[in-house]
Amino acid sequence: MIDVSLGIIEPSLLTQSVFPMQRWPSLKQLHYLVALDEHKNFNRAAKACHVSQSTLSTGIQNLEEMMNLQLVERDHKSFIMTPIGLEIVERARHLLSDARDMMELGQNQGGVMQGSIRLGCIPTIAPFLLSRLVKSCSHTYPELELLLREDTTANLLKLLEHGELDLLILALPIDVGGFHCKSVGEDPFKMVMRRELAATLHTPFDYRELPNQSIFLLEREHCLTEHALSACQLRDKDKINPFAATSLHTLVEMVGAGLGTTFLPQMAIDAGILNNTDLIALPPPGEQASREIGLVWRPSTTRVQTFYKIAELLRTLVCPKAADAQ
Repeated sequence: MIDVSLGIIEPSLLTQSVFPMQRWPSLKQLHYLVALDEHKNFNRAAKACHVSQSTLSTGIQNLEEMMNLQLVERDHKSFIMTPIGLEIVERARHLLSDARDMMELGQNQGGVMQGSIRLGCIPTIAPFLLSRLVKSCSHTYPELELLLREDTTANLLKLLEHGELDLLILALPIDVGGFHCKSVGEDPFKMVMRRELAATLHTPFDYRELPNQSIFLLEREHCLTEHALSACQLRDKDKINPFAATSLHTLVEMVGAGLGTTFLPQMAIDAGILNNTDLIALPPPGEQASREIGLVWRPSTTRVQTFYKIAELLRTLVCPKAADAQ
């Protein structure tokens, strides 16, 4: 009972009147909704969640009933997310990400370099660095497992935001929003061309000596193109060929065929991308040009110590000479 004169409230009554019992959505239901938004198909979403389509559909319907909201407009062939459904999806993504971080906190109490790390890396770094990183990490920290994913910068940042990746290796500078970032070293750019073309240029050469449309670059979705143009101070767009490659190996093939020249990171050259070719690498005109390699993670993660140790390993791989000098 409530004694108004003394201002005392019976604890059991407080629980019942001030905090009435509520039904809460489960993380599984939120996961179903997010998966449906990502895959745009009930069947594909169910497979991604490892449940039947009816289980996923029922889970979302129960979520709608619980919230007294229509999250998905359905007909017999398709569906669309309602405006409130899209807002719930975004909130659900953050809740699921926080839940993953909370589970990490419990799973990794035994030690820093234990468990698994879902690591994302861009295509202009992954082929030349990840195998060495995995080998070094498995030797130094045998209880730590790296689960790898290669994708573009934009896609990786989205996966990190949604909690589907733990850590990214990216080329900087880029806008990482509210994520934390740590540099692990510099990767210089070189200009690659056939020996015959190099023999016609001055030392050091000028971009004006190159024919128009003779410089081949990656598609714009690869940040290396913007980094190379900015770092190497190439402002004459007439020198750029309209063809855009999907990989550094394609660029090497184009240049090897005598069609022009391109920019390559030193990391790729050191990994042997020019082996068995007649191509040479020269410093580009102007000051030394490079991109920065960095690690990116969510500020809410509990594994910062692990990430810093991975950064130490990466520094020895990206800048081995600097590491040896320390």
